[in-house]
Amino acid sequence: MRGYFGIGVEGISKPMNLGNLMRSAHAFGASFVFTVEAERKLARPPSDTSGSARQIPYYDWRDIGEMQLPRGCRLVGIELVDEAIDLPSFRHPNQAAYVLGPERSSLSPEMVARCEFVVKIPTAFCINVATAGAIVMYDRVRSLGRFAPRPVKAGGPTEALPPHRHGGIFSRKKAER
Repeated sequence: MRGYFGIGVEGISKPMNLGNLMRSAHAFGASFVFTVEAERKLARPPSDTSGSARQIPYYDWRDIGEMQLPRGCRLVGIELVDEAIDLPSFRHPNQAAYVLGPERSSLSPEMVARCEFVVKIPTAFCINVATAGAIVMYDRVRSLGRFAPRPVKAGGPTEALPPHRHGGIFSRKKAER
């Protein structure tokens, strides 16, 4: 899969939720994890049983103004609001950072203003922040990864995934001519 992604939470307060999100981020291949305005230092949550903090970068920004994303990285807010894009209809950017709101609250208006996209998981009500993060990461992997198409009938794929076709040799000098 091309590109990269990071995932984080604004205003998180529960170490177990952050640990679960970090462990899922590690499992789904995130390039980094972050918090913005975390209520307290949460660098090594006990529920992060994969030790993701030793495997992928973790950024703990004090406020939105301190947030520094890589050049070209598009910020995607995850929020259950009417005007948000439904996750199943969203095309994930190749370079993205996903940000979720805190427990029992929403992304701040300042964070929403900074987001290029706001996406919602089509649920009847808000779900756990770590669960929401895992759903978004799964959707990213599922939509940008290379998998056999889903069959029409129940069950697994009936046709093999075609082999990957590599592009030919590319020369910038030839392209400029």
